[in-house]
Amino acid sequence: MENTAVLIPQGLLLMAAGMIGVFAFLIILLFITKFTGKVLPKLSYMLPDPEPVTPKKKKAAAAPSSSNEAVAVAVAVAMKRAGK
Repeated sequence: MENTAVLIPQGLLLMAAGMIGVFAFLIILLFITKFTGKVLPKLSYMLPDPEPVTPKKKKAAAAPSSSNEAVAVAVAVAMKRAGK
């Protein structure tokens, strides 16, 4: 019973210290991001954007009419051999 009376306040103190540490970290992170948001646009001239690449036009695919004709002939021959 004595251990419980000692552990609860210690646990609460540890929890409060952890929450304060996380809160402080988030506040520091907020100020850093706001600072870099103001400073980096002024320094962006040092790192220019890359030139945009225009996509190459693809050649139009030739209509494979000869292969369509070959398929039609093959189907006709197969049907004739099957007796239909």
